[in-house]
Amino acid sequence: MTLLNNPVLAILATFALFALQFATLRLLSLAPHRRPPPTPRKRGTPAHLLIVLGSGGHTAEMISMLRRGTTCNKFTHRTWLVSSCDNFSAAFAKEFEQEIGEKNGTYRVVQVRRARKIHQSLFSAPWSCLLCLWDCLRLLVPSSAAAEYGYPDLILTNGPATATILVFASVLLRFLGLQGKDGKGEMRTIYVESWARVKKLSLSGRLLCWVVDRVLVQWEQLQGAGVGGRAEFKGVLV
Repeated sequence: MTLLNNPVLAILATFALFALQFATLRLLSLAPHRRPPPTPRKRGTPAHLLIVLGSGGHTAEMISMLRRGTTCNKFTHRTWLVSSCDNFSAAFAKEFEQEIGEKNGTYRVVQVRRARKIHQSLFSAPWSCLLCLWDCLRLLVPSSAAAEYGYPDLILTNGPATATILVFASVLLRFLGLQGKDGKGEMRTIYVESWARVKKLSLSGRLLCWVVDRVLVQWEQLQGAGVGGRAEFKGVLV
């Protein structure tokens, strides 16, 4: 029996085709170059910054970058995301918050399951990535326990594997239409490539080039790297 002779199969095929077309158009609408500019915010409006810390060098570079700038002072709420059992990064986040003081808003340190452990088998990595994705989705969607934070306005990361999962989780939520309203909780994303990457982008950088709003590199020869030549050189940031 051919598809044309079976009306049920024909209807299902038509719905499947429309669903595929809708999903494709929706994904294209989420491309960074198609996103409208950030909605202007009124002075004094609460703003939420989500900072992803990786273990070791990623954390050291992120803290150094934040100390050199004034990014944190512009946000009333800050969420520090660390991988499970990464007490090193959690301690650095709390130390930094003590340095800037309570007058610069509230903060919380949240742990999610690690996307992939060092030397972890590639066969078990997909499962751990799924668990990490689930934790990231639960973190991004405001809960009653952290209602004051809301959806993040900005996600800042410099490349650990867990950050890649988090950014794709934010894309999934935007695909489903789950994000803030009236310019709040837009989940804008900035990826800062590691200072150690001199000649080419890391795997995280090459993946996130497709979806993040901005890609910053710290070596002039990386200007224009990545898909669409999106990498921007703004000098050494760490």
